This record gives sequence, structure tokens and C-alpha cells, in this order.
Amino acid sequence: MTSGHVLRLRSVLAATLLSGMLAECGGSGGDDATLTPGTGTPPPTTPPPTTPPPTVSNLIEDAAMAQRFLSTATFGGTQAEIDALVGRDAAEWLAEQFNESSESYGDRIWANVTVEPDVFFSARLPSFYSNDHPSSLFWREAIGGNDQLRQRMLFALSQIIVVSENNFGRDRSHRFAYYMDNLYLNAFGNYRDILEDITYTPIMGDWLTYVNNRKADPATGRLPDENYAREILQLFSIGLLELNTDGTPRLQNGQTIDTYDNDDIVNLARVFTGLVYDRSAGGQGWLRPMIFNDRQHSEAEKRFLTTVIPENTSGPDSIRLAIDGIFAHPNVAPFISRQLIQRFTMSSPPPAYVERVATAFESGSYTAVNGREFGSGQRGDMRATIAAMLLDELMFAETVAGKIKEPVLRFAHAMRALEIQDVVPGNENDLRDTSNTLGQNPFRPASVFNFYRPGYVAPNTTSGAQDLTAPELQIVNSTSVIGFLNFMVDYVFDRTPNGGTGSFAVDYSRWSGIADDPTALVTALDNLFTGGRLPDEAFNDYVDIIDQMPLRAGQANDPIKRIQTAIVLVTTSTTFATVL
Repeated sequence: MTSGHVLRLRSVLAATLLSGMLAECGGSGGDDATLTPGTGTPPPTTPPPTTPPPTVSNLIEDAAMAQRFLSTATFGGTQAEIDALVGRDAAEWLAEQFNESSESYGDRIWANVTVEPDVFFSARLPSFYSNDHPSSLFWREAIGGNDQLRQRMLFALSQIIVVSENNFGRDRSHRFAYYMDNLYLNAFGNYRDILEDITYTPIMGDWLTYVNNRKADPATGRLPDENYAREILQLFSIGLLELNTDGTPRLQNGQTIDTYDNDDIVNLARVFTGLVYDRSAGGQGWLRPMIFNDRQHSEAEKRFLTTVIPENTSGPDSIRLAIDGIFAHPNVAPFISRQLIQRFTMSSPPPAYVERVATAFESGSYTAVNGREFGSGQRGDMRATIAAMLLDELMFAETVAGKIKEPVLRFAHAMRALEIQDVVPGNENDLRDTSNTLGQNPFRPASVFNFYRPGYVAPNTTSGAQDLTAPELQIVNSTSVIGFLNFMVDYVFDRTPNGGTGSFAVDYSRWSGIADDPTALVTALDNLFTGGRLPDEAFNDYVDIIDQMPLRAGQANDPIKRIQTAIVLVTTSTTFATVL
């Protein structure tokens, strides 16, 4: 395919995709002035039933169901994974994922450091690293790794307990990896432990400015930094408003109820005074929990929410009691459960679904339909919570509400389904910073508020008119739509600037036998990428486009061009952008 042909393909697809997204969202289809930040593909126009039909089993009955399940529980299934899941009970697959082996991100980083630790820490030079900084390592595992559920959970938790890699250069890769490991290695543990462990993470102390946080000084008027105290409540645990177990706001005399006030923040901020880097091992303090400088820890009483920490309580005990108090709040279960559901299965989950998952969070246990039990029985158990979310009856109903797949999920899914060879993200210049191409870069949100808000309702859209939350639409606009299209064209047609190094190669030969049959080709790709959900109109359009591409005698590359074009058409469709 000539570069001119590729440019024309991009132009046609961009216009088709953008107009389709606008039409489905209720947009005007006019010029860019009519676009809103939320314009994009909405969930289905019919809200899901509050009470789903009873589920007989979690059996994966066919390939379409397998494709859908893997799209929610992993970064997307390969054809072999789809085929292997058909006829299995999803609870058994889940149990296997919980036992899948894992390797810490810190170990992966250290494997690429070429000098002794004492030299490394004294110089901290980026040249000591390969290109495998943490986000590159994540791309490698999301696309090529076996521990798919743990990696997916890492990505989900990183969007709730946020630190952005934007603020830390490659010479701090080991530091960022330590933060990632506190989420990754705790992904199947307990949420209370996640909160406490992340509090001691040096890069979180740096990101939210509470490292070297000093107690109040009445003589100078100095007060403790309140940044982390505010965010651990607002974003990491309980949110701003008191919630029912189903995630809906509690009301008092018809009004919502705030979860905390400024006095709570002032008192909680005292807990996080005195934390400093552990420099007992030089720069390796970045790779271990922060410790306390007792002289700078506030001796004052700390009174917040329903917790009272007596005066003269030590720093470690203050944090332990504070996390206990925060975690005991009834909001934690619905607040965290709803956000996990949004990251995995539904952009706008019905309250009854949230309540079922939150109940598993509260009890720390979940029993699947086949009798398999998940969880330790301790409140906040992540295995029980994940099982309740992924094995819920709504996930096995004939018609379910949709999840909008954010750009990272779409790209990783496409690459996994294509069974990329030589997954070396560090060689891919286009993956170094995908903010302006994909429209989203893993672990690099602009702020602690993540890429989008969990309660975002897109204005001027069909979903917005029904008051359905669609967080992912907050980063969808005309620029991001075209950016994703260009990104996929470059990767599918192997036009990425990677300095001549071999990586991200695709073997298209598995479709060469049907390249001369456009209907069979589009059918195969439709089944692989969307579970056979392409609408008839789009399906027929794609067949017509492929049919018009020549198959000239002696031109061995013509079938490949057909296959590549068909892949781009399907993976940039609005259907692929959702899970239904």
C-alpha cells in the first residue's frame, strides 16, 4: 500500500468514525465548534434492568461470550484464549488467574541496571537504564503477559490511587516501580493494606507533598501540609458524599450528606507529619517505606470522622489507627466497588450490581454459582470483590449494559488479538508518550484526579440524556478519535518509528487463505475483535471496501494489504470501542 493510499484510508476512516460517534451520541455532526469534551460512543440507550434474571451458571457457552468475558477481565483475548474458554466455567478461569505467577516491577527494572547499586544511587543517570521504564514494562505485560487479571487490576487501581509518571523522569524508574508494586503485588490482597502500604510509598509522599511534612509551629504559624489528608479521603477511600451500599447518595431531609469537613482534614493532616525517606541505605530509601522523624511528628490529638487518636501517639501507630478509621467508613465498599466495576465491566453500573459487589467487599467472601469460594472472609478482600464483579449474573445475561473501552484498553486488546511478535515497547518511539496520539498514556494522567471523573456524564449525548455516567467519554473528542485511528494505521501497517529495531511484528499469514473472500475475512476479524457484534451496515461497508482492493497476479503483498485494511476498519469501529 502506498503512503498516499494509507493517507486516503486514514481520511475516510476518520470521517466515518467521527460521524458515527457523533450520531450515536446525539451530536450534531457539524463542525468542530459543536463538539463537546464528552462526545463519543455511549453505552446502549436502554439502561440495564435493576434486577437481572437469575443465573444458572457462569458457563462460557460460545466464542462470542468468551470474547466478551476476556474483554472485561483481561486486556483482550487471543483466538486461542477465546477457543480455550468456550465450555468452561468462568469461576475456574478466575481461580487460575488468582494463582498465576507474577514478577515485581522493581525486579524488572533492576534487571536492566548495568552498574552496582552504590554507583547507581550516587549518580542516578538515565543512561544506566534500558528503554524499559515502568510504563514500557506495563505495555509489555499488558500485551504479552500471562497474569492478565493482575495487570488489569494494577491499571484499575492506578486510576483510583493516582501517581503520575509525568512528574518523574526515567532516572526515577525504580522509584515509580516501587509505587506500582504496592498496587500490583497487593492487587489480590486487602484494600486496607493497599491504603496503608501506599501511604508509606516515597513517590506518593513526593507526589502529594507530605514527605518531610512537619508538625505545626505556633511561633511561625506553620501548619502541616493537608494534601494527602484530603486526597486519601476524597479520592482513595470514601469520596465526598455519604453513600448507600448500592453507591447512590444517602439523603437527609432530601439533601446529600458530606463525608467530612475541614476540621477532619486539619486533624488528619497531623497524622502524616514526620515522614521522611529512609536513607539508612543511601538512595535505596526510594525502594523501601518511608520512616518517621519523631521530632517532626505531631504529638497533638488527631480527631477526624469517628476516629480519635490520643495525643503523644507515635507516628506508625497514628497511621495504623488512621487507616483503620478511614477503612471502617461504610463508604469504602460502594465507593471503591463502583469504580472497579467502571474500570472492568460497566461504565454506568446499576445500583443493584454495585450493591452485590460492595456486599462481597464488606463480607470478604463470594461464592460462585458452581460453589467455588473466593476471599479470606476479611472485609476489603480483593479476590472476593473481583469475583463478585466478574461473575455477577449481569455479565452472563443476554443483554447487558456496556463498558466504553478507553484508548489503552483498545490498543492493548488489538495488539493481543493480533498476537504481536517481539513485544519490545522500549523500542517503540510511539509508546514513549501516547498522550497526544492515543489520547491516554498509562500511569500518566494530568493530575491526581485521573484521566477522567468516575461521575462524568457526557453533555449533548444519548448517554448523557439518560443521566448515565460515561467517564471514558471525558477524553474523547475529534482529536483523540483521529489520533487513535492514526495510531492503529501506523501499527497495523508497520509504519511506527522504532529506529529500525524489530518489534511489534504481526504474522498476517493466518488470514491469507481467506483474503480473497472479503465476507469471510471481515467475519473472522469481527468474531476475533468484537465477538461478532458489528452492525450489518458497518459489516457490509467493510466487505465492500475490501472487495474493491485488487488481488493482482504476481503481487504477493495484495492479500496482506486487504488483511491490514480490514483489521484497521474493525479495530477503529465504534463497536470495538465498547464491550456489550
